[in-house]
Amino acid sequence: MAEIIRMPRMSDTMTEATIVDWHKKVGDKVKPGDVLAEVETDKATMEMESYWEGTLLYIGVEKGGKIVVDGVLGVIGKDGEDYKALLDKEGKGAPAPKEEKPKEEPKAEQAKPEEKKEEQKPTEEAPKEEETQYEGAEGGRIKASPLAKRIAAEKGIDIGKLSGTGDSGRIVKKDIDAYKAPMEKAEKPGKEQKPVQPFVTKAEEGHTDIDLTQMRKTIARRLSESNFTAPHFYLTMEINMDNAMSSRSAMNEISPVKISFNDMVIKACAVALRQHPAVNSSWMGDFIRQNHHIHVGSAIALPEGLIVPVIRFADQKSLSQIASEAKDLYEKARTKKIQPQEFSGNTFTISNLGMMDIDEFTAIINPPDSAILAVGRIKETVIKKGEGFATTNVMKVTLSCDHRSVDGATGAAFLQTVKAYLENPVTMLV
Repeated sequence: MAEIIRMPRMSDTMTEATIVDWHKKVGDKVKPGDVLAEVETDKATMEMESYWEGTLLYIGVEKGGKIVVDGVLGVIGKDGEDYKALLDKEGKGAPAPKEEKPKEEPKAEQAKPEEKKEEQKPTEEAPKEEETQYEGAEGGRIKASPLAKRIAAEKGIDIGKLSGTGDSGRIVKKDIDAYKAPMEKAEKPGKEQKPVQPFVTKAEEGHTDIDLTQMRKTIARRLSESNFTAPHFYLTMEINMDNAMSSRSAMNEISPVKISFNDMVIKACAVALRQHPAVNSSWMGDFIRQNHHIHVGSAIALPEGLIVPVIRFADQKSLSQIASEAKDLYEKARTKKIQPQEFSGNTFTISNLGMMDIDEFTAIINPPDSAILAVGRIKETVIKKGEGFATTNVMKVTLSCDHRSVDGATGAAFLQTVKAYLENPVTMLV
């Protein structure tokens, strides 16, 4: 019996997806595990695998089309099996083709004016290509098209100095265009008097419209909701990173994977969250949910937008484990192979722009978290020490808190604990 393939919910925030590409076409044989299509969700581009065996009888949404969660992606069944009754019964088959028609019709209508323009071009340019005799600066008769003559006049080019590449040596538009660069070079060196004003191209207004990806739509929606719904407040603190820098160098001599400063921040926050459960919470409307597990999200930027891979149970992992897992997740995110369970379920988030030379910044809370830590760069600073001066390495961090679930004193106490761990890293390894 034919089976309807529906679009599954691949993340907790997903409402629709875009079909990036189909790996199978109608009539192809399919077996369990075969990749049917690539779909772009609000978080990543993922492969849709088949759970059934048979023939792909129907495709509900073509490449480039959008499909809602639980929408009909396609139908798999026996070769030649009648699936139309099944779609009619489900009431899911009809909408898919309708979505495609409006998209195709405007394209067809828009194509007509372009075709007309193309048809008009030859008629407009036909007279321009007619040969006309033009008297050059030196008195000779020169063959040039009216278009070339007009452009030369606009640009202040002496058409008598050009050699034509058209029929019988006629000067055409491309000869004028090709003469622009040599003209500037030739006029500047040899003349003592002021050179002729160079030709300035006509300034034109313009813009490029960029279609929103599913990821960008979700980022806009969720962060707008967070920024305007959650009452944010911000706490900034300076952390001395001298000991963290020396400890990291020592650990990297024996660690199987290179530990970054961001890995150390993840570990410090994870251990601190165990001591400050109010920060490891979520505002649920009628109640506050304090999470017993600690899943730390670490935001990274992709061309399509922001994604937050999650280090699960970060407080229970060593720095080497965190570094290895984070490296793995970041690579999966960049290659669009990250899975939904790997970028969801965060209870706290870290956003680090230190590698981009940002001293300090504030971040918008990533729902459903109650707080997010913005991390700046490590900066060498001069301080007074004893009778003289010395340098020290300082990192600024800013904690954004949802005042509905985290009070100012609670957030400040959490930051003090994070500071203590990073200024003496040995304490968070015990």
